[in-house]
Amino acid sequence: QVQLVESGGGLVQAGGSRRLSCAASGRTFRTYAMGWFRQAPGKEREFVAASSRSGGSAAYADSVKGRFTISRGNNRNTVYLQMNSLKPEDTAVYYCAATFRIAVITALSECDYWGQGTQVTVSS
Repeated sequence: QVQLVESGGGLVQAGGSRRLSCAASGRTFRTYAMGWFRQAPGKEREFVAASSRSGGSAAYADSVKGRFTISRGNNRNTVYLQMNSLKPEDTAVYYCAATFRIAVITALSECDYWGQGTQVTVSS
């Protein structure tokens, strides 16, 4: 099975930047479609960004478009989320997700593997 571990969360002031990382282990002989989701207190988990299995394309939620950038490591078994121009409303637990089933993740139901999450808190 696949294990995902996120890192890079923490406290950042509004307007600042932060980079999250997610590393896959276990079944790493091939690449996965990978993505990022987040869940704020009292809210449902929502899609943030995704990178295709090939690493050649990316998709973003409207709320983060133009501010966040998703990228894959050279081995394509890692994924990063560069977060710029952070806002207090970006405060959430950020989760890394992956799947072998499809080429690109677009919804929660398509994710087979999840990390435990990393907290990002943006202060005013």
